[in-house]
Amino acid sequence: MIQAKTLDISGMTCANCALRIEKGLAKLPGVQSATVNFAMETASVQYDAAVCDLPQLIGKIEQLGYGATEQKEERADQRAEERQREYVKTFRLWLASAALSLPLAYTMVAHLGISFLPMPALLMNPWFQLSLAAPVQFIIGARFYAGAWRALMDKSANMDTLVALGTSAAFFYSLWMSFTHGAHAQLYYETSAVLITLILLGKLLEARAKGKTSAAISKLLHLQAKSAILQRDGQELDVPIEKVRVGDLVLVKPGETIPVDGIVVEGESAVNEAMITGESMPVEKRPGDAVIGATLNQLGSLRIRAEKVGKDATLARIVRAVKAAQAARAPIQRFADRVSAVFTPTVLAAATLTFVAWYFFVEAGNFAKALEHAIAVLVIACPCALGLATPTSIMAGSGRAAELGVLFRSAEHLENTGRIKTIAFDKTGTLTQGAFAVTAVATQRSEQDLLATAAAAEKQSEHPLARAVVAEAKRRRLVISDVQNFRAFPGGGVEALYQGESVVIGSTRFMREHSLNLAHYAEQAATLEAEGQTVVAVAVNGEVTGLIALADAIRPEAPAVIAELKSLGIETVLITGDNERTAAAIAAKAGISRYYAGVKPEGKAGIIAELKRTLQVVGMLGDGINDAPALAAADVGIAMGGGSDIAIETADVTLLGNDLHGLVRAVRMSRLTMRNIRQNLFWALAYNTVGIPVAAAGFLAPWLAGAAMAASSVSVTLNALRLQRVKL
Repeated sequence: MIQAKTLDISGMTCANCALRIEKGLAKLPGVQSATVNFAMETASVQYDAAVCDLPQLIGKIEQLGYGATEQKEERADQRAEERQREYVKTFRLWLASAALSLPLAYTMVAHLGISFLPMPALLMNPWFQLSLAAPVQFIIGARFYAGAWRALMDKSANMDTLVALGTSAAFFYSLWMSFTHGAHAQLYYETSAVLITLILLGKLLEARAKGKTSAAISKLLHLQAKSAILQRDGQELDVPIEKVRVGDLVLVKPGETIPVDGIVVEGESAVNEAMITGESMPVEKRPGDAVIGATLNQLGSLRIRAEKVGKDATLARIVRAVKAAQAARAPIQRFADRVSAVFTPTVLAAATLTFVAWYFFVEAGNFAKALEHAIAVLVIACPCALGLATPTSIMAGSGRAAELGVLFRSAEHLENTGRIKTIAFDKTGTLTQGAFAVTAVATQRSEQDLLATAAAAEKQSEHPLARAVVAEAKRRRLVISDVQNFRAFPGGGVEALYQGESVVIGSTRFMREHSLNLAHYAEQAATLEAEGQTVVAVAVNGEVTGLIALADAIRPEAPAVIAELKSLGIETVLITGDNERTAAAIAAKAGISRYYAGVKPEGKAGIIAELKRTLQVVGMLGDGINDAPALAAADVGIAMGGGSDIAIETADVTLLGNDLHGLVRAVRMSRLTMRNIRQNLFWALAYNTVGIPVAAAGFLAPWLAGAAMAASSVSVTLNALRLQRVKL
């Protein structure tokens, strides 16, 4: 049995640590896949529970020298507290390191030849400098030695290796000079101490920025109400949200957060659902309407019957979807992984060559100068920025998208959505509002009889057209009798036995397939279809006795959305089971020039496959249920689910609201995120490409290299944070 677990990881210092854990987990028998996210400090593992178990996974990670615990939603606050404690601990260490390093940093002015500043003799005393540098090197910097040792035991190298080598070289060279040359020694204690101080500062800034990239999940979690007012036995009880059960009646007063997903049983109000769907306009709610937990009740009081609570609630599913997208690895990340895998060994070789070149050729015999430049190469080349480039952007981009009502199921789909060149639209409920209404009835018999017959046959169907026919019969107060031998034909129509007569109801195409003659109504049908209405024919005992015309208004935002997609270079296509004339009329109103009419549900996937043969990335927008085969066939399946279970759990991308503008937001957010990732990767690589030669050439002091290294990681993370301020 294949299981999937997410683990919280502690102790990682760079992308190489993440790669080490991945490789270690992948070697375990039964592990199908392992993805470690350095920025989120998590590992997502799929494994065969019959071969491997959770303690083995955790044990392997601990064997590699890192901490691991199973990620649980109820531990989210505890995990946040642990990270905050770790941050405070690091901050205190940095303060101590800065206090000890400041006097040493002051001595740098002696190396720079600045004579007008006073220089107390004590500061230049080698033993005084040693007393300041030693605690920084071996107490505050112990974490770097521990990380380097773990990497060495695993026959690999990471950021800790570079820092430990660089600072140790400076410290122990200075220690040797202190013993051999005394007060006249050329010392580099300030190099090791200031480097550790700057690297710790960089880690602090990086941790703070990384925390902000996951702020979207924190915001979502804080939307959840902490308690609910239950109505039991005529009493109102204020209970913690964890105590609410399915079926409970919950009272929600004006201005309060709706605590659970449920159905309104009493009261009317307007509910602000922007925090879930991204739609700013309040939604009117009446008895029978569904409400989503974490949305805001604005006007009247509501009594709600709880339908989904805890992990089944919409908000919980959204949080899980966002976490899954953030933890996954985008295809573009593979490039950074390949570079990181060879980066540290390459840097070690570059530092060695730098030392050899300076010591034997540039300034022959000048050990101090050769060592200084080799240290600069070691420090400036730490691959932290490269490891953060992709995951921080994915975290920020997917989190911001969720705030805008767009859920990406994985980082791969976040990347692919921006590459879409063709989007196919379903018609009913997607391009149109999905609220059909009967607009005309054409028959030589009584309209009432025709509608009563049609409603009786259609009442067992869940199709939107069927529901509209039944609703019209109820509006006219007609008696809707039962039928026998009901049979539905998806995408076509229905058959039934009604009061001893055979009844067939369906599209004009469906009638022709059943050899039923439409000649008497052909002209009327053509006129109605040309106006964009959907025509349903009714046949009794093999004779077509009338037509029912239904209209489904196109979404008001559809033309503007189609025009915007075209401006983004995306071709739009309509795929519908409706007839040619209706499809043409709807496509024309929306601004779509290409359409496929008369397509059955199973045929839509074939058309998607045909579109994909052009080697373009194809997206499909549907309702997440009826269009499941087509959504699965597309490169990116996009569901307008309004937060429905199936949409959130199965679609590649889910638009939580019922506004087509969400589609444009999804494409734009994907493109902005990928552009942000490319910027990060470019600057991370450019920084090292330029920095290593500059350091090797002797133009960069080690402490400046350390500052630059810290700045590179922070700048990459800050660039990713720009995505959280995007307005679409």
